Amino acid sequence: MSDKKVGIALGGGGTRGFAHLGVLKALEEKGIKIDVVSGTSAGAIVGSLIAAGKTAEKAFELMKKNELTDFAKIKLPVNGFMSLESMGEKLAEMLPGKDFSDLKLPFYTAVTNILTGEIEYISKGNVVKAVQASSSIPIIFSPVEINGQLYVDGGLLDNVPVKPLEDCCDYIIAVEIMPLEQVEKVEKITDIAERIFHISVKSLNDEKLKICDKVIQVGGLEGYNILDSSHADEIYEIGYNHAKDIDIEI
Repeated sequence: MSDKKVGIALGGGGTRGFAHLGVLKALEEKGIKIDVVSGTSAGAIVGSLIAAGKTAEKAFELMKKNELTDFAKIKLPVNGFMSLESMGEKLAEMLPGKDFSDLKLPFYTAVTNILTGEIEYISKGNVVKAVQASSSIPIIFSPVEINGQLYVDGGLLDNVPVKPLEDCCDYIIAVEIMPLEQVEKVEKITDIAERIFHISVKSLNDEKLKICDKVIQVGGLEGYNILDSSHADEIYEIGYNHAKDIDIEI
């Protein structure tokens, strides 16, 4: 086995994030050891569990117990239709501690600072709060305040965060789970917000992925709504079946 330090960047994609766990399961079976983890949104949730030392199957088991309705609470639309405060509580129960220093692997969370308009990669402090911020899709979910700054989903500026891995890893794997498909219609305001976010995310990814040694773009996820967690098993299997046949030599 190679002694290269391997980093993995897990992209955002709402409940399509279950595909990350299928991919990670396939990588485990190939004997690929991950040394550094970076994630945005759903990738940040999965990444925090992997960085905490959990196997893909264990992380899947924990995440599957929680529907989106367990993570989000409806609120008056002042700065978002829903709050992810419950997600922080649930995630805190799954992790060994609330701080990045409690994790077993180095972990970076991509967040968008809506006051400065810049992407940030958080790797210190309250990991639960950082993951909550990284998962807050604009308009749908409320921004998260950290140290006086307001943050939303990192996918707004960097949906597959490979940048934090550039200087600390010898081999970088990126996993993208957000294919942009055509739709027939959008009706609800949340559907419109989700669609606009989806389009903006896709337009930014391609150039950033060129520095990666292996890009795993999981196919077959079209049609799975990023806010619907009822197809977790199917999405997990799609990720696993896609990755198990990929040849990766490190």
